[in-house]
Amino acid sequence: MREERPVENVTQPPALTNLAELVTAQALTRPDAPALVQPYPSRRSLTWAQLELQVSAVAAGLASHGLVAGHRVALRGPNSIEFVVGYLAALRAGFVCVPVNPEGTASELAMILSDSGARLLLTSDPGAPGPAVPTLPLTEAGLASLAAEASGSVLSPADREALAVLLYTAGTSGTPKAAMLTHRALLSHLEHFDACGVVDDQTVVLALLPLFHVFGLNAVLGAALMGGATTVLTDGADDLLQVVVEEHVNNLPVAPTLLHRLLASDGLDDVLAGVQTVVSGAAPLSVEVAATFTERTGLRVEQGYGLTEAAPGVTATFGSETTGPGHVGRPLPGVDVRIGDGREESEPAEIWIRGDNLFSGYWPDGQDGPGPDGWFATGDIGYLTDGELVLVERARELILVNGFNVYPAEVESVIREVPGVEAVAVVGRPDDRTGEQVVAFVVGAGLTAELILERCSERLARFKRPVEVRLLDALPQGATGKIKKGALRQLVSTPQPSGNEQHSSNEQHSSQGEQSTRGRGEAT
Repeated sequence: MREERPVENVTQPPALTNLAELVTAQALTRPDAPALVQPYPSRRSLTWAQLELQVSAVAAGLASHGLVAGHRVALRGPNSIEFVVGYLAALRAGFVCVPVNPEGTASELAMILSDSGARLLLTSDPGAPGPAVPTLPLTEAGLASLAAEASGSVLSPADREALAVLLYTAGTSGTPKAAMLTHRALLSHLEHFDACGVVDDQTVVLALLPLFHVFGLNAVLGAALMGGATTVLTDGADDLLQVVVEEHVNNLPVAPTLLHRLLASDGLDDVLAGVQTVVSGAAPLSVEVAATFTERTGLRVEQGYGLTEAAPGVTATFGSETTGPGHVGRPLPGVDVRIGDGREESEPAEIWIRGDNLFSGYWPDGQDGPGPDGWFATGDIGYLTDGELVLVERARELILVNGFNVYPAEVESVIREVPGVEAVAVVGRPDDRTGEQVVAFVVGAGLTAELILERCSERLARFKRPVEVRLLDALPQGATGKIKKGALRQLVSTPQPSGNEQHSSNEQHSSQGEQSTRGRGEAT
């Protein structure tokens, strides 16, 4: 008779409970490998061991300011080593990070700080007029001073369901709201993406997409932390092609607008000779631009579908041979995708998603989160073919400028403040450089385009401002009085008749903007 042998206890590594633990893990295995590089204005870098030390020290310094686990800490600044350290330090101490667009207006910042109940603002511009919360400089000297204030160390709360990040976005009504992302949601996306084998410790990834946006924060930075990659931080003001060459970047996550910009560069195929992976995200990519880029460089442009509420990954084209308009690949491992009620998945209907990477609803009470069965309705329309998702239509009336969301209701509300405005409707117009542009149609007496644009410049971030204002005698309406925005979208591709006013000075060059909200699929 065969002798029975006792089953050995196999010790599995404990599941991570805090995203900042990724730094500790990398520091233990490869302490001297480069973790972060910032080429400009003077080149600086941190190894994984140095990053671990800085994160721990700054976390303790933050805790010395009387903050406790669950308190919200806002971060406002460009992509930088300091932003990454501040973000990870706040998470390690158990705080909730609230990334803020550094190009947003003072009123937008004040609203976010008030709504989130932020106890502290870390900002790269400490000299600006201060908000009504304590402010600390998000600079090299500022973080060094904060670390010097540390007494002892902090212990990260071991709760994977703890809230980690609030990412603000305007709702369909124009009222901003924040998606509640837990450590579980953030880490689950990274685990799902890690299974694709795209990022590892030999990867050098360009972090150009803004870190206040979910794509830059978790799909780029988070993936690099998970895979042990080197992250090259830039805010887009640098010579990108020079950075790619000098830093040996081999993984290039970009927005479609950057691909368009790169195609205008000479010697592009030589410059990108060391690049292995190009991923386009944050906005729809035209088939023509992707094909032209591949023809010039030999590099396939990968795409995906995601949204802030999914932290952000849902599908990706890695390994797929299918191409075509709207094609965004297969669901990531660990993510379920359903079309409508699931009965006719080859027929266009609303896209539903399920996975541990989903958010916990909108701040502060978790409203409109996934249902009891875990499914979340994105509001986007699509269908599945051979298990791969094809996007058909964006949700509602969202406009994407440089990959970031502009909600017509918010812009319309600001324009209505102008005396004499009787009616207004805002729509998007396709644009090769920015994806879309904002166009406003206004009805009223004694108005000029300049007057309306002046109000918009006072109240709206740059990327939200109309590039064109058309003054009409009346807006097209249906039988119920609802404005026919479809008819207006047809007008925006028509030359402006003489006698009507228009203005196109507010060109949308900004590469930064608001995060995704429910009802908007973004490439990830």
